[in-house]
Amino acid sequence: MDTSAALLRVLDQLADLLDRTADTPPTAPTPCTDFDFQKLRQHVVGWLTAFTDGYTAEDHTCSDPDAVTVEGSGADQVRANAARLADALPDALAHSLKIGGAGMPGDMAASMILWEYQVHGWDLARAAGVEWAPAEDGVQASLEFAPAMLTPDFQGEGKTFGPRVEVTGDAAALDRLVGLSGRDPGWVAG
Repeated sequence: MDTSAALLRVLDQLADLLDRTADTPPTAPTPCTDFDFQKLRQHVVGWLTAFTDGYTAEDHTCSDPDAVTVEGSGADQVRANAARLADALPDALAHSLKIGGAGMPGDMAASMILWEYQVHGWDLARAAGVEWAPAEDGVQASLEFAPAMLTPDFQGEGKTFGPRVEVTGDAAALDRLVGLSGRDPGWVAG
């Protein structure tokens, strides 16, 4: 699978999702329990900008995601970052991406970003009560990638990722991915 192409596809879908959910109340709860809708949108746009800055900077250092202000729904910012990434990828994948002072191989970072935006897209869509259907090949790639990142240091009560939510082996790939990432695939806005 071409990670660059899968990532750009997900970002295109994410921009469309942000357009479709522009009227979602800012304080609407999301399955990502640390964030309401507005805070999650800020997280998504801020980190995408930081990652894009890292992939396009000469020294490959990510910028500060907290310095980003979401404009409107954030969709245009996602599209602008996706266009910048399209110009930089796949060449940038050969370089280490510096995130918060630590380096991560560029191709590994792209897989992490793909996974993150598939799951956060699901979070935003569920909070707004709309559909989210990223491409199956990208979701399958994330199902293969994510377990190596979800170590006990990062997943469990009070950690970056909540405990895994068990789903049946025949569940849809996206349901398996969100369950693996600590979300209940049956979550609905309430």
